[in-house]
Order: sequence, then structure tokens, then C-alpha cells
Amino acid sequence: MAKLFKNRSMQIFLVIGVYLTIASYLPIEIHRGLYTISLLIKDLLLWMLPITVGLFIAHAISSFEKKAPLFILILFLFEALSNSMSVLYSFGCGHLVASYIQNIVPFNFIDTFNPLWRSSLAKPIWWSADKGTFVGIILGLIVSFKFPFLRRFLTKGKETAEYVLTRFFSRLIPLFILGFIARIYNTRLLSQMFAQYTDFLLCLLLFLALYIAILFIIGSGFSRKIFFKNINNLLPAAGVAFSSGCSLSTMPWTIEGSAKNLKNPNFAKAVIPATTNIQQIGDCIANAFLCFLIYLNFNGHAPSLSVWIPFCVVFVLARFATAAVIGGAIFVMLPIYEFYLGFTPEMIAIILAFNVILDPLITCSNVIANGALCRIFEMVWSYFCSALLKPRKKSISFLSADQK
Repeated sequence: MAKLFKNRSMQIFLVIGVYLTIASYLPIEIHRGLYTISLLIKDLLLWMLPITVGLFIAHAISSFEKKAPLFILILFLFEALSNSMSVLYSFGCGHLVASYIQNIVPFNFIDTFNPLWRSSLAKPIWWSADKGTFVGIILGLIVSFKFPFLRRFLTKGKETAEYVLTRFFSRLIPLFILGFIARIYNTRLLSQMFAQYTDFLLCLLLFLALYIAILFIIGSGFSRKIFFKNINNLLPAAGVAFSSGCSLSTMPWTIEGSAKNLKNPNFAKAVIPATTNIQQIGDCIANAFLCFLIYLNFNGHAPSLSVWIPFCVVFVLARFATAAVIGGAIFVMLPIYEFYLGFTPEMIAIILAFNVILDPLITCSNVIANGALCRIFEMVWSYFCSALLKPRKKSISFLSADQK
């Protein structure tokens, strides 16, 4: 029993269960206080993440030695391809439900649930993960060729960052989640979503689940046992993402879960930090699906391929440009919706409302799909190294024995 309660997932379920049982008896100040604590933890984590991202990426890339530039190129192409496939997948899904979902009606959502106070730790726009990614890539490329003293610095810095994440932040997960559960409970987000858009939500859930399941099937090598094991390893990260609505603040748990699914666990520390805000499968599927249905609802016909393909290309490229806009990428995408799909202000209002309601689901899908794709990319990189590159006598420390 003691071991059971030490399990992080069990602690989370217990805390949420107790809260929901007594939530109706608590004064609003308690709910807002819990939300305030969660935001404080989130601010601390987001301040640390650019440094952590930079150290993880630099250390991982440097271990590739002279293959580092090749790794970055293949990863970029892999990201673009995976996002493009998810947008095209939404196009097909939209056609499947076009005759069943007839009316998408916007509703008024006013968020009046605020924290008691917001700390001054909230980071400025310029302190973002993309800066850490850029610095990490440059530093990793430099160290991959020379400068052994910098390699020692990176190793020490990475170990320190890991210690803070695993010994401090990981123990705050139940408290971190609880505040966001209080927000969901008090804003009635879930009740509105289920009451007004049940048919749409079920379709979107089905399509997201199917796409993510396919990713896990490929990553497991079509093994049923490995399939369920890989999903189970990423469930804690999915839970944190659903409650917090932030892929970046979930990143430590995404790395931990993904590492358990890889032949070489260190691979997750290179891929996940570099792709967390770029490879957003849930975001691509959900927003592209929304765009399709709203276009259909207002124009009376589905968008043609001649409209959808240019939109798809620009939409995917924009995912790389919005990596720094945490929680605000939707506003960067709006001009694309206007120009390529002819969205009116009313259509934009609808897609904004849907993004508010579906944000926990989209973030959760982003995280778990990113973990699944991490395994697939490991397979791609391993195949590329073994099949297309001439083997060298000197081994590459980043690759495991199986991969070599």
C-alpha cells in the first residue's frame, strides 16, 4: 500500500478525487489560491526551461560529433513531414464528417476565474524556448568538433538541470495539476464542451486517438505488448499536459516517458526539447479540422485541394515560426486563415472560441504524439546511420549498441 501511494499517478488521482469531492464546499478564495500556486510553479518552470532546453540540446548534439549537422537537417525534415501529414489527415477527416455535422455555432465564453495574484516571475517574451534551442544548437555544433572544456561544462550543466527537474519539480506535480483542475471546475469548461458540441468532440477525439494510435503502432514495431507499454509510459505526461495546458511546462515528464520507450534513452533529451513547440500533432489536426468545418459551414462547400495545399504548406512552415509564442500561436495563425481560407471576423471568433475550450485536449495530444514520434524518429535516424552512412571505426557515444 505504501508503494502504491508513492506512485506519482496514484498521488495525482487521489488529490484530484479529494478535491472534486469537497470542491462545492470550498470558498472561491481557496480555488483561486490553488490556481495561484499552480501559476507560480509554472512561472518558475518556464523561467528555467530555456536554459534547460539549451543544455539538453547542446549536450545531445555534441555527442554526435561530426554528424551533428546531419542530425539537425533530418530532424527538421522529419518535423515538416509529420506536421504536413497531420494537416492532410484532417482534410480527409473533414470530408468524412461533412455530411453529419451541419451547424457550428459560436458561444460566449467569459473567463472570470483569476488567481489571487500573479508573481513578477512571469517571463518576458524574449526569454523563450526557441532562444534556448538556438543557443543549444550553436553550442552543440561547436562542441561537437572541439573544446573539451565546454563539453565538461555542458555535462555538468545538464546534470544540474536534471537534478532540479527530478528532485524538485517532479515532486510538485500533484500540487501543480490541482490549481488547473480548480480552474477547469470553476469555469465549467468541460460541461460547456460536452453540452454544446458532443458530436463534434466525439469525432475529433476519434480522429486524434486513431492518428496517435497509428504512431504508437509504428513505433512499437507492430508489437501489441510494446504498444501498450509505450502508451502507459507517456500517460503521466499526458495528464500533466491536459491539466496545465502547456506543452513546455510538461516537457520534463515528456522526456522521462519518451526515454522509457527508446533503445537509447538519451535520444529523448535531444529530440523532445527541440520539437516540443514545433511538432504539435494535436494542434495541427484539431485546428486544421476546425478550419475545414468552419469553411464548410460558411461557404456551403468543402475547401478544394487547390485551396488546401497552399494553406497546408504555409500552416506547417508557421509552426516553426510560432515556437516562441507560448500559448499565443493561434493569434499568429489568424492572418493565414484570413488570407488562404478567406476567414471572416465571425469565422475567426468561432475558431478562437473552440481553441479556448479544446486547449487541454489539444495540448495533451501534442505531448503524447510528440513522445510517440520521438520513437519513430529514433528508428529513422538509426536506419539512416546504418544504411546510408559508411560505418566508422570510432563509435558515436550518442548511439546505443543496438542502434549501431
